[in-house]
This record gives sequence, C-alpha cells and structure tokens, in this order.
Amino acid sequence: MGVLQFSLFYLQVFAMQQTFLDYPDNLISIKDFIRWGASQFSEAGLFFGHGTTTALDDAAAIVLHTLHLPYQLSETYLDSRLTKIEQQKIFALFKRRIEERIPSAYLTREAIFAGLSFYVDDRVLIPRSPISELIQEGFSPWLENAHSVLDLCTGSACIAIACAFAFPEADIDAVDYSQDALAVAEINVNKFDLNDQVKLVCSNLFENIPDKQYDLIVSNPPYVSLKEWQHLPKEYHAEPAMGFKGGKSGLDLVIKILSQAKFFLSSDGILVLEVGSSAQSLQDLFPEIPFYWLEFERGGEGVFLMTAQQVNQYHELFNRSLALLCQETV
Repeated sequence: MGVLQFSLFYLQVFAMQQTFLDYPDNLISIKDFIRWGASQFSEAGLFFGHGTTTALDDAAAIVLHTLHLPYQLSETYLDSRLTKIEQQKIFALFKRRIEERIPSAYLTREAIFAGLSFYVDDRVLIPRSPISELIQEGFSPWLENAHSVLDLCTGSACIAIACAFAFPEADIDAVDYSQDALAVAEINVNKFDLNDQVKLVCSNLFENIPDKQYDLIVSNPPYVSLKEWQHLPKEYHAEPAMGFKGGKSGLDLVIKILSQAKFFLSSDGILVLEVGSSAQSLQDLFPEIPFYWLEFERGGEGVFLMTAQQVNQYHELFNRSLALLCQETV
C-alpha cells in the first residue's frame, strides 16, 4: 500500500471512529443530548419496544436516568448545561445502545411499570406488559378485592409487587422457574420492603405451589413461537430466551396454565393471562371458547380474562389439548 493510499485509508478509519467514539462539541444542554441521541438511534435503525416506543423517549430515558433526574422533568430544566463528565457518561450509554443493540432499560438498570421503578438486568425480561393498566385499576370491575394473588412467571416480580400496592391486604405468591429471575425479583421485593407480603417461590408453574386457592391468578408467560422468536429484532435477543419461547406454537405454557388453573382459583376468582402475538393461535385452537379479550387505553393487546366458572366449564377441553401437547413432545 502506497503512502497516499495508506493516508486515505487511515482518514477513513479515523472518520468512522469519530462517528462512534465522539460527539459534537456544540452539544451542551439536556435538550441537545436528547435530540442528538434520538437522531443517532433513528439513523442506526434501532428497535423500540422495551418500555419506550420512540427514539426520542429512549434517548430521554437514558439521559434523565444518567443525570438522576425524574422522567417527568419540567421543561424549565431542559436547557441546563451538562458537565463534561455527565456528557461522557451519556455518550457511553448511547454508544452501547447503538453498537450492541442493548435495550435502554438494561443500560440504566431501571424499568417503570405501573408507575413504579424496578431494578432489571439481563436475567429477566424488561417489564412492559399492558397488565399494568389492569393492576392500577384494581382489576375493576371483575374484582372488588383480592385476598390472595398468584403471579406465575414473575420474572422481575413487577406484576406481583404492583399487585401488592393495589391490594395491600393480599398475600401474594410470585413464582418463577428461573433462579436467576428470582434473584432479581428478590432485589425488587427488598427494594419495596414487601418481604412480609410477597413470597417468592421457585416452581415450574403450579408444581411447587402451596395447596391453596387464589382470588387472582395473573401471568405473562413465555408465549412466542419458535419461528417468531428467530425473527425478532436484535434487542429482544438481549433478553433471556427462556422468557419468550413458548414451544412450536407459542402456547405450551399457556395450555398448561389453563389446564391446571381450576385447582387453584377461588370460586369467585379470575384468571388474567397474556398471550400477546399468540392470541389468534389460541382462539383458533379453542374456537368454541369465547375468550374475553381486554382492551387498553394506553395500548397493548393479547390479554384475556376468564372467571373461575369459565375455567371450570372448559376444563376438559384444556385437558384434552394438554394431552395432545404431551404426546407431541414425547
């Protein structure tokens, strides 16, 4: 390689490094960094769906968390100048968000769910279920109160903990099969000082559950089909695969929950189950069952509600489907 060619090559490499390793000197304020970060995220083609829905929201979450400022910050402060150290910290997270496609909640170690701040890392899925809206409404009008709650596939325990705030007198069992997930759940239970109310249980669904009945069984289980999982954006693959994969159809765990819920629901209890993108597959599997699909003001779909009476009524159908599932997996 000649001297001129080498120089041109070096300049190209240097320019590329500048793109990823530096930021413009005229970025000064909070507003500057949020706008610039959002533009960089959009240009990089990042995916948003882990608690934020736009590049602007994602950039704002990283900037405000890094500065230890509230997400509902008054516009008065957006022109505040950042120190060089603050700028460098923000840029370092922007860089990782772009280059590694890590969801912003993992970078900040924080996710907001039902108005509460939860610790998260890559041992659990990032909380984002529309069930949060139901919890904040106390599952009205279907529940007047709940004295016992079971949260299956609890992950970070966000649903269980939010339910503890919605039903302060309720005993809550938060269940997961992953010891890693339960370690994160324990951090959050301790954070909110709910050890007396929220009990963490290591169990494969109902396997190790106490012999009791619950007024509310709520779950956001793995429900993604293997084919769909393979084509999800890279950000989703930063999360634990165990939290997504629901078997070939996506319904393996859903069917097991439906089949066994009868034995754990109180007579006036309800079952709330999120199946997300597998909603149509579930309806096709059980065309004779009138699943009640919930609607949400803040967006989201694929969540249904069944009363204890309905769970009992269709128990044999669920059992037959489970038997077929077991035969297919043998």
